[in-house]
Amino acid sequence: MELSLPASIALFLRAHIYTLLPDPFVVDLALTLLGIAVLLGIISMAAIVFTYTERKICAFIQGRLGPNRVGGRFGLLQPIADMLKLMSKEDIMPQGADRVVWALSPALLFVPAALTYAFFPFDAGAVLADVNVGVFLLFAVSGQAVLPFLMGGYASNNKYSFIGGMRIVGQMLSYEAPLLLSLLGVIMLTGSMRFEDIVQMQANTVWFIFLQPFAFVIFLIAAVAETNRTPFDLVEGESEIIAGPFTEYSGMRWALFFLAEYANLLTAAILAATFFLGGYSGPSFLPGFVWFALKAVLMVLLIMWFRWTFPRTRVDQMLTFGWKVLVPLSILNVFLTGIGMYLVSMV
Repeated sequence: MELSLPASIALFLRAHIYTLLPDPFVVDLALTLLGIAVLLGIISMAAIVFTYTERKICAFIQGRLGPNRVGGRFGLLQPIADMLKLMSKEDIMPQGADRVVWALSPALLFVPAALTYAFFPFDAGAVLADVNVGVFLLFAVSGQAVLPFLMGGYASNNKYSFIGGMRIVGQMLSYEAPLLLSLLGVIMLTGSMRFEDIVQMQANTVWFIFLQPFAFVIFLIAAVAETNRTPFDLVEGESEIIAGPFTEYSGMRWALFFLAEYANLLTAAILAATFFLGGYSGPSFLPGFVWFALKAVLMVLLIMWFRWTFPRTRVDQMLTFGWKVLVPLSILNVFLTGIGMYLVSMV
């Protein structure tokens, strides 16, 4: 099999590192650290690009100009100005806060958001952790993101923050169930929880968005709720709870919450691209990682369009919709997928 460009670069680096340090463990460690650095760079750059893109999309939908001061008429340097502003802000800890838990919350929130990228195949052979139970590990890691939100709300010594932390626990737990169940149909068709197998299955047959359109719609709704974006941004319901668990955070600590949100947004887009849009597979006139990036960006733009189109729901409506509508529908999709697989096997 022909190696992809990222895999070829990894082999080239492995060979050159081995000539300098002829120890397989050191070579593997160096490549792993390099891969982590690249992933962190991708996440950071994605946050910078997405903040600018979202402002421009918002301005287009609402008939406004958007950023147009810093960086010329298009405001291209506005994200840089935002970053400098956040870095220069004073770091204030509220009186009576639990100092250790309060300080750990934003850092711990970013960890699962970044770790999930280790399991995605960005191209053929370009995956940091290619394991047979990749889907299981992905959701085991991402499920830990609930705890830092609750920690931040509890440790802030602020009732609004605590209420916001409790709301996010209810919201994320409610929509994690239909999110997982919506992907179960794809796993049934593939017969594997390895991401590479899921992509190859679609490359050899047809994208799962055509075989599982019902599951795709359920996944998209649940993913928007999991990433706390409109119309499900009830974690930061300004009219009710100020800024939720982030209320008492400022400067770079608040920026970590912000960075984790965009990291989770990109994770949801990559999941959709991998499970339903064929991942890195596509016509050979473009490299696989380019197809992968185009599909992920398309999903990000779709989710951003949702934010500036639909109004915010009530918290009781959101929880009712998750448990009483999406969960039964996702179970029904699994049931219908099983029946379809049985009928096909009988032919």
